[in-house]
Amino acid sequence: MNTIANANKASFGGKNLTTLKGLKRLSIVLGSLMFPFGFLKFFHPFSAWFHTQIVNAGLPLISIPFGMFGEMLVGLMFLMPWLSGAFSFQRRRQINIVASLILISQMLVATYVHLQPNVPAGVLPLGIKRPFIPLTVLALAALNGF
Repeated sequence: MNTIANANKASFGGKNLTTLKGLKRLSIVLGSLMFPFGFLKFFHPFSAWFHTQIVNAGLPLISIPFGMFGEMLVGLMFLMPWLSGAFSFQRRRQINIVASLILISQMLVATYVHLQPNVPAGVLPLGIKRPFIPLTVLALAALNGF
């Protein structure tokens, strides 16, 4: 089992500890962003906005609970390995890659929703119709995972 110091040398092809710290920080930022987004969808007005997004984008209604729980799950997947000492570096990295892939797929769906003409800007995050937020989060997830 590698410690973080040993994993730094073994897993990143010789890249320095700054890369590992950056990975940890970005994972924590993504987790801190995604978990609340999923959790807030249980409460009004966020639940109504999310329902409107799904319905007006023509997605099946099962997307509502999957979206809510999926965002909370991916948030926890980013946070728990780094905030807990119970995971080896290799396991942290594996969980991080899976979380990044899930988040990329979620942000592709969010981008699709933003681009649907029937979805009003008022029900989107910050009222922004153009998919700047999902594409930015997608880019950060890709950077984090790969």
